[in-house]
Amino acid sequence: MEASIRAKLETLSERYEELGDMLCDPEITGNKTEFLKLSREHAEIRPVVDAWTQFQELYSALEEARELLDDPDMKELAQDDIGRLQGEVAELEVSLQKLLLPKDPNDSKNVILEIRGGTGGEEAALFAGDLWRMYSRFAERRGWKLTPMSMNEADAGGLKEVSGLLEGKDVYAMLKFESGVHRVQRVPATESQGRIHTSAATVAIMPEAEEIDFEIRDSDIKFEKMRASGAGGQHVNTTDSKVRLTHIPTGLAVESQQEKSQTKNRDIAMALLRSRLLDREIQKAEKARSAQRKSQVGSGDRSEKIRTYNYPQDRVSDHRIKLTRHNLDGFMDGDIEDVIQALRAHDEAERLNDLDRRDDDEDKGKGKGKGK
Repeated sequence: MEASIRAKLETLSERYEELGDMLCDPEITGNKTEFLKLSREHAEIRPVVDAWTQFQELYSALEEARELLDDPDMKELAQDDIGRLQGEVAELEVSLQKLLLPKDPNDSKNVILEIRGGTGGEEAALFAGDLWRMYSRFAERRGWKLTPMSMNEADAGGLKEVSGLLEGKDVYAMLKFESGVHRVQRVPATESQGRIHTSAATVAIMPEAEEIDFEIRDSDIKFEKMRASGAGGQHVNTTDSKVRLTHIPTGLAVESQQEKSQTKNRDIAMALLRSRLLDREIQKAEKARSAQRKSQVGSGDRSEKIRTYNYPQDRVSDHRIKLTRHNLDGFMDGDIEDVIQALRAHDEAERLNDLDRRDDDEDKGKGKGKGK
């Protein structure tokens, strides 16, 4: 194990013990805010410290087994133990490196999913509707709850644009790599000559932002109410229930007409606006981070083409990790777990490489300092 990683683990172990002592201090226990803050930190560090303790125990057992190699009576038994322990130590070392990776503070959050039909006209709207169903079915498979927030249906079917709130365990962690341009290649139902058309839709995965994540001042918001349009009967066309909010500093604008109540539509629009502003900051940070990496799952750029759904060849291809799988019908029915896990594994491997490179740079820096 690298000396820099050992040093980090030792530091965390010391901090864990320090936090344990602090949580027994009457002054801390009497301060609810401080106690909760330190308790969370203590709980976050514990898995790392437990794994580090187990690693040290295994490593000590490995060293003892190696010492027994000089004993003819114990040599064969020692060799068996060494082989087993070396595998366990190597496996635990990888786990420790993963535990040391920086946590994305948004991973545990719910998600606002937005899908917009892109190039391709009516076929793009149909594809956007297919993607909405795909994520809906995936949500059902995982026991998540998907609540529509706004929906603009196309005349020929499908969806021009749609957004919804996805609630469940680690939703953002699972879906954050789905953002980008999704492209479909197929023969539209309206195509009489059987020609394959290429259409596209844009998917945005945004962590649900709370007021503490992004403060929006009333003076920064331009509020407009207007008459709703589209399907919905007489009520929709005779009330000013549609709401548009514009964030003046950034120019970002959102609309909602999903509900009959103007108040509910304003709440929906505010939730959308807050999450879009948070997502804007996340994209900036992601672009800065990805610029320093040779490869990445995504740059945070919504215009990036990430995946192609090819119906004639019954395949879906993720261009970022060069992954292709078949059974497109199953994929569109929400069976997307394997691709999502592959994207997460790729990102984890890249971040581990980043960690190793930083450790190497730190070691080189220390070496230069000693040479002076």
